[in-house]
Amino acid sequence: MQIITEPGQMQTIAEKLRLSRQCIGVVMTMGALHEGHLSLIKLAQQTAGTIILTIFVNPSQFGLNEDLHLYPRPFEKDVALAKAAGVDFLFAPDTESVYPQHYQTTVTCSEVTKMYEGEKRPDHFKGVATIVTKLFNITKPHIAVFGEKDAQQLAVIRRVVEDLNMDIKVIAAPIVREKSGLAVSSRNIYLSIEERDAATILYKGICHAENRVAGHEHNLQTIAEEIEGMINAIPGCRSDYVGFVDEVTFEPAETAESGKEYRLLLAMYSGAVRLIDNVMICA
Repeated sequence: MQIITEPGQMQTIAEKLRLSRQCIGVVMTMGALHEGHLSLIKLAQQTAGTIILTIFVNPSQFGLNEDLHLYPRPFEKDVALAKAAGVDFLFAPDTESVYPQHYQTTVTCSEVTKMYEGEKRPDHFKGVATIVTKLFNITKPHIAVFGEKDAQQLAVIRRVVEDLNMDIKVIAAPIVREKSGLAVSSRNIYLSIEERDAATILYKGICHAENRVAGHEHNLQTIAEEIEGMINAIPGCRSDYVGFVDEVTFEPAETAESGKEYRLLLAMYSGAVRLIDNVMICA
């Protein structure tokens, strides 16, 4: 595995790979690799012959009061995990090479970012869309694998790829869960034993929604309110949002139509740690 830190060098390598007819797959991360990230790499390897893993803690997608300075950066451990997973190139640039002095261009995506994470974290998705576009331009992939855990982010990236006519296939990887049902996340390391146990209410809420829809409850707003009540009833937990969107358009949905697919989006605090989750549900 080769470690690259300069964007220009990575572009040159990617161009040579394309000229040699190599199929390039990219997996973008902020490091602190875990089982979920490794599943993205495995999925990319099923299609692409060369895998580029990016590690970059992107400051432009963190808000003023968010945990940029606390975000875990175990780089040596990440290198070992990437190498063991069969990554060919690890691209890990520093902030100055990605956002040099006088940098002023951003990428925005309008409608799909208005609610949920976009409403709670202003400018977050502008930072996401910008860095993803830049990393696409640097790594020149044919495919890109992103986790379904960040469902709204995935919707934003798909929108950017389609709207900007990028010749890249975006592949969604299923959520990896702990035995308790808690979605694997880099932020789980911040949870105490009690907070981790309490956080399983997210998965219990997902199961509740699946059972309610399977029982022919079509009022999605009612189900969302029930889940919010479940979360807020747990000591130390607080719901940030619970809602349903149309799986195709990502527009908010309050009533389910038989045969249509919806995605339940959830965000909550367990103690001071903010967690998100989601699931696709067919009415």
